[in-house]
Amino acid sequence: MSKKVVLGFSGGLDTTYCAQYLSHDCGYEVHSIIVNTGGFDQEELDAIAAHAQKLGVVSHTAINAVEDYYDTIVKYLIYGNCLKNNTYPLSVSAERLCQAVHIARHAQALEADAVAHGSTGAGNDQVRFDMIFHQLIPGIEIITPIRDMQLSRAEEIAYLQSKGVHMNFEKAAYSINKGLWGTSIGGKETLQSHGVLPEEAWPTQCTQTEMQELSLYFEQGELKAVNGIIYSHPADAIKAVQHIAGAYAIGRDIHIGDTIIGIKGRVGFEAAAPMVILKAHHALEKHVLTKWQLQWKDTLSQFYANWLHEGQILDPVMRDIEVFFTHSQQQVTGTVYLHLLPYRFQVAGVDSAYDLMRNDFGQYGEMNSGYTGTDVRGFSTIFGNQVKIWNAVQAAQKTKADAEY
Repeated sequence: MSKKVVLGFSGGLDTTYCAQYLSHDCGYEVHSIIVNTGGFDQEELDAIAAHAQKLGVVSHTAINAVEDYYDTIVKYLIYGNCLKNNTYPLSVSAERLCQAVHIARHAQALEADAVAHGSTGAGNDQVRFDMIFHQLIPGIEIITPIRDMQLSRAEEIAYLQSKGVHMNFEKAAYSINKGLWGTSIGGKETLQSHGVLPEEAWPTQCTQTEMQELSLYFEQGELKAVNGIIYSHPADAIKAVQHIAGAYAIGRDIHIGDTIIGIKGRVGFEAAAPMVILKAHHALEKHVLTKWQLQWKDTLSQFYANWLHEGQILDPVMRDIEVFFTHSQQQVTGTVYLHLLPYRFQVAGVDSAYDLMRNDFGQYGEMNSGYTGTDVRGFSTIFGNQVKIWNAVQAAQKTKADAEY
């Protein structure tokens, strides 16, 4: 009886090779699975399913994980205003973890003997997939033909052609990975330390030139409405923001960061919805949270983003931080107003019942009603007292030293 292997399958060159090789050369019973985290429409999913069947897989499964992706990961990236190295919204990092979890669950359900993925030995994804499998389905065999055999693209193509597999073998000038929380773009410019992506490399072009006002309504930290339209699930609201802001080519950048395997990596990305939503959410928080809530959120967010990037989404410390994030969102309710312009945007203001910048408590630099000038005079004396003492001690010691000298 053939051994069962569950193969994470996107329909690209690498996973096509894996499906053909594992089924026809290794004799595995291959069960392919694609986990959609917002990067595929139904037509694309149907084409991938048909391609998998032609390769001889025993079964092919498509999982719609968009809402689960939001509920388990993206929501907390918004709560934490998470950006890797203050730049990258963790687009691919986050979705790979969601995909790996669903692949592992599918392998469990099928009682598979092995699980496979098409990662090479050069990037972060191999670690993310491997770690999730080790953690959720320990002891299962992990098969990675492209990595293990160190196959070149040319070798993969030659093999598939020899087997009569027909697909588009032309390598696109730029590799593109699209999902709910942004799109990554890799090309020759990102393989070196200097160089920007040309206009034609960006999947979304700027088609709007006139300034547009955008309003985002958050309820306890979650995006519920866009321009007054209420959405049943925040993932749908994110898609709406992407549709509107993407037309302005907002959210383009190139990120340089440390990979899990210890080398520097550079990648382009466009993330109109993530960047607009994160900026709006953070602006609302600055109005409704206290100084120390903001301080500790910033500290924890930095760790959360980095640990997620490195594949450690299942570490229980992530659940602990998520509890903190969730509790911090109790008063993060209100509307944020933004102005969208070609390639940029700005926050125009917020409206919230929880706004701590309320005129009945005083206006910064103008007037106050919660304290008097005398109160401030005494506060300043006490608040700076220890540093005053420290300076006095240092001055006394310096005087003593000068006298002895």
